[in-house]
Amino acid sequence: MGTNLPKIGTYNRAVVLDVIQLNDGISRVEIAERTGLTPQSVSGITRRLIDEGIVWEDGLSRVLTTGKPRTVLRVNPDAGYAVGLHFDPVELVSVVVDMLGRPVAMQRRAVPADVTPAQVVGLMGDLTSEVLRLAAVPRERVRGVGLAAPGPIDQDLGMVVSPPQLSTWRRVPIERMLQEAVDLPVTVDNDATAAAIGERWSGVGRGVANFAYFFFGTGIGGGLFLSHQVHRGGSGNAGEFGHLTVVPDGPDCYCGNRGCLERLISPSAIVAEAHRRLAGGGQLGGVLADAYADEPARVDYALVGKAATAGDPLATELITRAAEWLSCAVVNVVNTVDVDLVVLGGHTLTHVGEWYRAALAEALANRPIARRIRVVDVALSSLGADAAVLGAASLVLHAAYSPRVTALLTQ
Repeated sequence: MGTNLPKIGTYNRAVVLDVIQLNDGISRVEIAERTGLTPQSVSGITRRLIDEGIVWEDGLSRVLTTGKPRTVLRVNPDAGYAVGLHFDPVELVSVVVDMLGRPVAMQRRAVPADVTPAQVVGLMGDLTSEVLRLAAVPRERVRGVGLAAPGPIDQDLGMVVSPPQLSTWRRVPIERMLQEAVDLPVTVDNDATAAAIGERWSGVGRGVANFAYFFFGTGIGGGLFLSHQVHRGGSGNAGEFGHLTVVPDGPDCYCGNRGCLERLISPSAIVAEAHRRLAGGGQLGGVLADAYADEPARVDYALVGKAATAGDPLATELITRAAEWLSCAVVNVVNTVDVDLVVLGGHTLTHVGEWYRAALAEALANRPIARRIRVVDVALSSLGADAAVLGAASLVLHAAYSPRVTALLTQ
């Protein structure tokens, strides 16, 4: 499929802005060197970006040159704002970020059980107004709203399609519904891909051409960047790492498969196994056994993570085994798509993140087929527990300002 000159111009503009955003001050000459564009093209593009207030000139380059000192360019963080919404089945979070993806204000609200799509969208509208008021940002300065929602997502229609943990949601046109509620442009993606985009925009994935993102929320999701582009696959739902089979004869999963990673290491799965073991008695001892004897409900996911860190024998066994299963899935992904980096993020990593990271570092040093060529790095998300909502806001920035090859190929 061909393309046309306006599309090429838009793409080149995004390429230049992407290079500026990824660097802490860069000159026009350096932009031309890194992008392959002519100095004249770079000059014209940057002039328009400056006129629009998106980019500003910020002093002279610190790089020593023999010629005239070079003026450096940076993204203007106050050029606009984006709202992010993360819809988890139990919680709704909203954030306002500036052009660099830095949070200005954030709000949270619990999601009632058995909530309808219309009720959720109503909550989203209220929370958007609330967080904008808290950030003191007028709506006319907001470039859009990004929504990170449970998948699968029909990207073309902006629909949430029968997410497993929301049994009454069939084909919900959530993009249209939310746009009507907030009266702003809306971009929708699944929560794991949104988190990966946020990591690319302002986290440890900045400038990394190929990385896999494992998202730990109520379930386990994933996102992929390949050759600096989001990889979505044929249906737009690539990266369902939580449904890689790691135990072929393992427990049934709601997806119809058996032994899926999510079915084995999600918070609910780990807590259920802890309760099963504790109910069986035996000479367990430790923090979890004492808590269970006092009140079984006290043994929740947070306590399992804390107990593992403290050396509790059962908690240590459960998290060690979860890390082994995770390692199997990660090595399979690395062998399949040959990424340079694996990122772990999401709000349920709080107490086990470093445990998982260390286990993966060992696995990636010894098990991938290409390990003698280079060892794949593994890192915890720098966006912390709020990776998904910050990623949701980054959807707006990424859609508007990042170079996307697919934009050249669409009608």
